[in-house]
Amino acid sequence: MYPMTHRWLWFCFCTAVCAAAQTTAAQATDPLTLATPADIAGGKRVFDSQCALCHGIGGTGGRGPLLTKPKLRKAANGQELIELIVEGVEGTGMPAFWFLGERPIFQVSAYVRSLSARSSAAPLPGNAEHGSVLFKENGCAGCHASGYGPELSEIGAVRSADFLRRTILDPATSVQDGFAFVRVRPREGASVSGTRVNEDTFTIQLRDASGSFHSFRKQDLADLQKDFTKSPMPSYREKLSDADIDDLVAWLSSLKGKQ
Repeated sequence: MYPMTHRWLWFCFCTAVCAAAQTTAAQATDPLTLATPADIAGGKRVFDSQCALCHGIGGTGGRGPLLTKPKLRKAANGQELIELIVEGVEGTGMPAFWFLGERPIFQVSAYVRSLSARSSAAPLPGNAEHGSVLFKENGCAGCHASGYGPELSEIGAVRSADFLRRTILDPATSVQDGFAFVRVRPREGASVSGTRVNEDTFTIQLRDASGSFHSFRKQDLADLQKDFTKSPMPSYREKLSDADIDDLVAWLSSLKGKQ
């Protein structure tokens, strides 16, 4: 048997080995635990130059989702966040940033992680229940349920309250990809306007405000106009009071899909 001193040393050694193994395992799952304040500062510089155009300064949201929240839906840990930035997200506006290099990607990932500390649980002003009523009364559901406007069941999880308010007041400031406004005038028949669904060299498809789908061969058109700066959504600046806007934003912010 070991003397008491030797047994104590052996216990300390085993404890240290186990702790080191646990730390290594945690770092393998979440390498951002190794990030330093210098890494976060470097990541902010990368973010401001490469990511802020979509995600907003400080990750407060814009064309891309807001990032100032405790948990990102597509990146549960540091390794997943790094992989998301490297590979992008297929079918969204999030491109792959593999070309930035290993260290800048690590640093920008650390900065994005640090934004969670800025999340706020402070409730938004406004009555979400009344906002739901306003959404229906103002015909919003007709467009957003038909595909004429973006689908909103998870909008509160990917857009900030400021972005939602700005869109309601000035829709043209946030026209989403896939919802470009199009007007076509066939050589025969009435003109049709709506949002572009698909387009190739020879054809174009659009959806009008009633949700009806239209397809045209370009050779049969007398005129085709596409406006990527115009939104088919009207401004509610003059239609709703400030209190109603608060209510509508509160309700939209509550739509977060399955958590």
